Amino acid sequence: MKANNTIQLYPLFFVLLLNLCSANVTAQPRIAVLDFELKDLTLKPGIAQEVERTASVKPMLEEELRKSGYEIVSIPMDTQAQATAGVGYLFDHHDIAAQLAQKYGANYVIVGRLHKPSFLFVYLMAHLIDVKQQRLVADYLSEVKGGEKKLTRKGVESLAVKVNDTFRGLK
Repeated sequence: MKANNTIQLYPLFFVLLLNLCSANVTAQPRIAVLDFELKDLTLKPGIAQEVERTASVKPMLEEELRKSGYEIVSIPMDTQAQATAGVGYLFDHHDIAAQLAQKYGANYVIVGRLHKPSFLFVYLMAHLIDVKQQRLVADYLSEVKGGEKKLTRKGVESLAVKVNDTFRGLK
């Protein structure tokens, strides 16, 4: 009778083991989102409204990524500032951004820019960088027409959809 009960437990053990393995395979990556930088090419660069809008992008993007199940890794602003050798440095140097994110246990890092070539629209630009390989995985662009917060949110939501699409393609 004991041998029969043991044999019946093997299928249950196998199913539990399979579930544990698949849970590890499908675990969402840990993503660090750096503060977005403002690149304002207009005749009145750096007005308070644009500085504020730029600062709002990171928390909105983190919120959207959390909704999708990603674990967000926090990197202190002062640490990011120390790693930055100038405006656009981390955006252009994927290896340095990856090394920064690696110190905090991230698998990927998003480095972004709010590019404002006109008073009529801005581009939300973002690079998704694989921390381990220190290489660019994806380059995103989302156009936002107008300065209203709800329009900026739509642009951020568009970025989050693109990030999700990238990770679906990596699996």
